[in-house]
Amino acid sequence: MRILIIGNGGREAAIGKKLAEDRRVTQIFFAKGNATTEQIGKNISLTDNRELVNFAIREAVDLTIVGPEAFLVSGIVDDFTKAGLRIFGPSKKVANLEGSKAYSKKFMQEYGVKTASAQIFSSYVEAEAYLKTAQYPLIIKASGLAQGKGVVLADDKDEALKIIHDFMIAKIYGDAGIKVVIEEYLKGFEASIICFSNGKDLIPCIAAKDYKRAGNNHTGPNTGGMGSVAPSPEFTAAHEEDFRKNILEPTLRGMKDNYLMFSGFIFFGLMVTDKGCHLLEYNMRSGDPETQVIMPLLENNLLDTINDCIDGKDIELKFKDEKAVCLVMVSGGYPGKYQTGYEITNLNRVNQSSVLLAGASSKAGGIYSAGGRVVNLVATGASFDEARKKVYEDAKTIQFDYAYYRDDIAKF
Repeated sequence: MRILIIGNGGREAAIGKKLAEDRRVTQIFFAKGNATTEQIGKNISLTDNRELVNFAIREAVDLTIVGPEAFLVSGIVDDFTKAGLRIFGPSKKVANLEGSKAYSKKFMQEYGVKTASAQIFSSYVEAEAYLKTAQYPLIIKASGLAQGKGVVLADDKDEALKIIHDFMIAKIYGDAGIKVVIEEYLKGFEASIICFSNGKDLIPCIAAKDYKRAGNNHTGPNTGGMGSVAPSPEFTAAHEEDFRKNILEPTLRGMKDNYLMFSGFIFFGLMVTDKGCHLLEYNMRSGDPETQVIMPLLENNLLDTINDCIDGKDIELKFKDEKAVCLVMVSGGYPGKYQTGYEITNLNRVNQSSVLLAGASSKAGGIYSAGGRVVNLVATGASFDEARKKVYEDAKTIQFDYAYYRDDIAKF
């Protein structure tokens, strides 16, 4: 089989590496890929939907898998489907559950999905008036896509007013912030659950834990993810039952009512409080960096699982009885301003972890930083301590200017 994977992060590298284990896979293309994916398959520089459709036809691609949300929201699945091409991911209509936090919050409220109470504003004046009398702390979210950074905790009125000014007036995230969702602050721990969808059901993977804040002890700004572990040590069987009853089942009911069923991934971002699981957001694709710890533990053949989902067949997921840890090494300054173009050295000396390069590219015989999240180190073990020790020992080996990573991944 010839496969096309769209995206250039650690998630796409993890999916590609899993698929490359299958002898039936003869060629994997990555658009546009990174320094790891070029070792697995062939990177191509195309980023336009129509160009990708033409490429898939010309190269007789048998299956396409979409990683990033922007492609899904732009309707790439619709374009491939119209061309008679086999693709794994939601249509543009379904992807709006991630593309618009305002839409998804209304969906949750309508179908009784357990979530934080919230107000939605498209008027800056009305949002400002609301914030002047609101109870703090609270969460302010840009409704549109902001690369995982458009969610901010406001501790007081002044901070909240500045945030909505940045989002709605200064437009620091472009049009993503012209509509905002302001919701109650929930205190607890976060959990991530990725599900496969086969067009009629949602089948959950084991829960993972993502470390979103840039600094140790969950401090600093939100990022796309500084690390992850699986299975989540905090997520119990009781939490899983609560999730199924109060989040998964009403979501499935709402999707069926609104003709939103699809074959692909759906990600549930949860906050677990002393009152149970609450849904923070839907992502209509596999999570990053959660995919990096789910794939090594998945016992199923990934190619068969994806094809069965597209064909509407029933699937049963099985996972190894092991622990997985992913440590993300980033460019200093991320998620704010940072510089790239620094050579990454000693990658060949990593011997305990799997290296999944993300924001990195090859040039002039070397590998150089090219983004905020640069290197993913993934290891498994019988315990979290064992897996954690592997990634941190290997992280000390890798060098690039202004490299930074959290010290507390898998310390919980």
